[in-house]
Amino acid sequence: MLPAHLHEINAARDARRAMVVVSDLNSGETRLLRAEELSDPVSASAVESALRTGKAGLAEIGGRSVFINVHLPPPRIVAIGAGHIAQALAGMAAIAGFDMVIIDPRGSMISPATFGTAALFAEQPEDVFQRRPLDAFTALAAVAHDPSLDDLPLTKALAAQCFYVGALGGRKSHAKRIERLAGLGVDDAAIARIHGPIGLDIRAANPAEIAVSILADIILSLRTRNVSATAI
Repeated sequence: MLPAHLHEINAARDARRAMVVVSDLNSGETRLLRAEELSDPVSASAVESALRTGKAGLAEIGGRSVFINVHLPPPRIVAIGAGHIAQALAGMAAIAGFDMVIIDPRGSMISPATFGTAALFAEQPEDVFQRRPLDAFTALAAVAHDPSLDDLPLTKALAAQCFYVGALGGRKSHAKRIERLAGLGVDDAAIARIHGPIGLDIRAANPAEIAVSILADIILSLRTRNVSATAI
């Protein structure tokens, strides 16, 4: 691999962007596949599976046999609110291979002993986002069930093209949320991306089961997301 390519891969990793490396099996040429090339259906279809799964493999682009390797940032879950659902989700997320971030300005809710390896922030979400921006490899789960904590992170997550945006609350709560977000200038198409009520409908009856439904919904969204927005 060329030193210049390695430098770009490292820069992409630091910026939490995907990087696609294509090696021509006949010529030995190695190149980085850039975002504009993903607008070409042939290139896009060849790398789609690799971008979804992070697994390298053989493919054909323009009649040439190539080996495709992808470098993806670790998927991350950011939970707003440190209640029982977030506690259960933190443990499950670690097992499933997600980095976990818990944000709750109510400091009494944050306890390292409760959340294991999750990164904990007893701060306002907007302050955390300034240092750790949301991105296309992040899922945001607003589970504080408090509009004063949940609404701003939801708008930030939609603007950042997070691959999953979900919010706790029943249908009536979500209808009110839609009204509030519309009042903040969020358009209908963006609001429609919010999973509300959050999680898959598995008839969850307690916080741990709700966490299972959220994680399953996040995994489903990760594996079926629009990958064209995730490359460099």
